[in-house]
Amino acid sequence: MKSPDIFGKARGSLADLACRLVFLGYLGLIGSALADEPVGIAAELPWLDVKHEGRMVRIQREQDNFNQIDPDFAMTSRPCPPYCVQPMQLAPGVETIGELDVLGYLKGNAEGNASVLVIDSRDPEWLQRSGIIPGAINIPWTRLHANHTDAESIADILSLQFGASRDGVLWNFEHARVLAFYCNGPWCGQSPTNIKQLMALGYPAHKLKWYRGGMQAWKSLGLTTVAWGKVKVGK
Repeated sequence: MKSPDIFGKARGSLADLACRLVFLGYLGLIGSALADEPVGIAAELPWLDVKHEGRMVRIQREQDNFNQIDPDFAMTSRPCPPYCVQPMQLAPGVETIGELDVLGYLKGNAEGNASVLVIDSRDPEWLQRSGIIPGAINIPWTRLHANHTDAESIADILSLQFGASRDGVLWNFEHARVLAFYCNGPWCGQSPTNIKQLMALGYPAHKLKWYRGGMQAWKSLGLTTVAWGKVKVGK
């Protein structure tokens, strides 16, 4: 019986290992090159300067090509309920929007158009953990929910922040602002709850927008956030 060629196999294994190392080194060189590639928001939009708490903040994508999403938004299997997948269309007439739509509203705000508000519906704990989209304001979902606050407080938000007015016991939303809500992502029910509550009060569906992807999608694209209560000034 022929003896096994131990040394031949060893030489083959070493040659295979050498090829693998060369290939990995090649990938490393490619990776190093890619790490320096610019990351714009869109082909003609490298960044966007917006106003946040009275100061200019630059929204751009993280420039490290190997940056990864925050662990808080990497989880795939939160218990449902309550963290169930939301539908693509929340309610008839309510438009589901994406990142470029949100940026368009924020750009309008920066240019003096106050007809649209971008609203972060999340509890303050989440803002402390992950920050807020520059130019958005925080109205925790509980402040617009009748089970968590009083009717007069909701009325103050409707009139003082949203621009609605009262006709006796009814609300007039003719001159009310367009509201674009978001929360943590497609599994988050905070902004959907606010939108449904406002519709129950008579807020027109066409004046309600929903950024379904929320902070999870925003973070997955490496877009700028600012720490809650702090502002990073754009260059």
